[in-house]
Amino acid sequence: MSDHQIVMDESLNVLGEKLKPCSTSPITGFFRDGCCNTGATDTGKHTVCVQVTKEFLAFSKYLGNDLSTPRPEYGFAGLKDGDRWCLCVDRWLQAHEEHAAPYIILESTHLNALDTVPLKVFMQKALDIN
Repeated sequence: MSDHQIVMDESLNVLGEKLKPCSTSPITGFFRDGCCNTGATDTGKHTVCVQVTKEFLAFSKYLGNDLSTPRPEYGFAGLKDGDRWCLCVDRWLQAHEEHAAPYIILESTHLNALDTVPLKVFMQKALDIN
């Protein structure tokens, strides 16, 4: 059984419930399955489902990770304000510390994200409870 199949069968969100899809348009996730699943091969821990903002996109670009510019050679159309995306938990935390964190969707954020960020911090930026 592949790493991906094992992850999908066991995936829970930060609320302890079954992980819900983050986005299929644009298609997101480390495994490009629409969910913020993770596994041993996902060294970046793409576990936080966010709704990106212009502010966050500018912050990410400033740090060298341009998520807004289309990259057709990778099948990436670029993100725009309001898109949902599986973000690396460390990048979300960095953005949070710089007051540029995008909103998150708790039901689509993988349980493993809690290894880095406490639930109470995520709840401050959660769209699905605020």
